[in-house]
Amino acid sequence: MIEQRLSSFGINLSTKPLPIGSYSPVVTAGNIAYVSGQIATDPSKQPTEVKFKGKVGKEISISDAKKAAELCVINGLSHLKFALGDLERIKKFVKMSGFINCEPSFVDHAVVMNGASDFLVRIFEDKGKHARVAVGVSSLPLDSCIEIDIIVEI
Repeated sequence: MIEQRLSSFGINLSTKPLPIGSYSPVVTAGNIAYVSGQIATDPSKQPTEVKFKGKVGKEISISDAKKAAELCVINGLSHLKFALGDLERIKKFVKMSGFINCEPSFVDHAVVMNGASDFLVRIFEDKGKHARVAVGVSSLPLDSCIEIDIIVEI
C-alpha cells in the first residue's frame, strides 16, 4: 500500500542512493531503525550530485528547500526499503532531524522542514507524524541545502 501511494505521486524507490562516506545508511537496534543523514541527491545519478546546492535564503528559495527536504526523505525511504525489505514494516516515524544550510539571518527553518513532514504524513498518514528538530547550520556535505536523518519504529 505504501509503495502504491508513492507510485501515485510518481515516486519509484527502485534505486538505492549510494552513501557519500564510510557509514551505514540504516542501522537497526531492536525495533528501531536509524537512517543516517540524507542530502538532496538524485539517486539515479552519482552519489555526489546534489540537486539543491547552496544556502537557503541566498541561492536556494524556501520553495526549493522544501522540495529538497522531500527528496531527502525519499532517499531515506529508499534506504529503509532496502534495509527492511518492505516499507509496510514501519510502525511509526518517531523523529526527524533537519539541518538547513542557510544564511545567518534565516529564520524559517520550520517552514523548510514542513516539506519533509508534510510528505511523510501524505504517504504514511498517522504513522508519518513525528517529533522533529530543525536547525540552521553554516555548511553541509557537498554544499547541500539540507540534510535530514530519520528514526522509525519497526
